[in-house]
Amino acid sequence: MNIRNLLIAAAGLTMAVGAAGAASAETPWQFHHPRRVEVNHRLVGLNQTIRVERRFGEISGSEARFLRFRDHSIRMQERHLASWNGGHLTRWEQARLNHEENGIRHHL
Repeated sequence: MNIRNLLIAAAGLTMAVGAAGAASAETPWQFHHPRRVEVNHRLVGLNQTIRVERRFGEISGSEARFLRFRDHSIRMQERHLASWNGGHLTRWEQARLNHEENGIRHHL
C-alpha cells in the first residue's frame, strides 16, 4: 500500500510539473481551447495512473484494458462534443466529461 501511494504521488508530481511547463509554453490552440486542454490533461494523467497500477500489480490486465477502453471512449466523446461547437467545449460538456473521468478514477 505504501508503494502505491508513493507511485500515485510521483505520477501526480509529474503531471503537475508537466502542467506547469505546458502553462508557460501555451500554444494558440491551448489558449483558445482551455476546457479541451484541461480534459485532455486529465485523460493523460488517468492513463499514466492505469499504466503504473498495472505495472505494479494493483489492477489486473483485464481491468487495465477495461479502464483504457473507458478512457478512450471519453476522449472520443470530447472530440465529438467539440466538433459541435467549432472546436470548443461548453462548461456543461466539460463537467460531464470530468464526471466520467472521476468515475474511472474511483476504480483505481
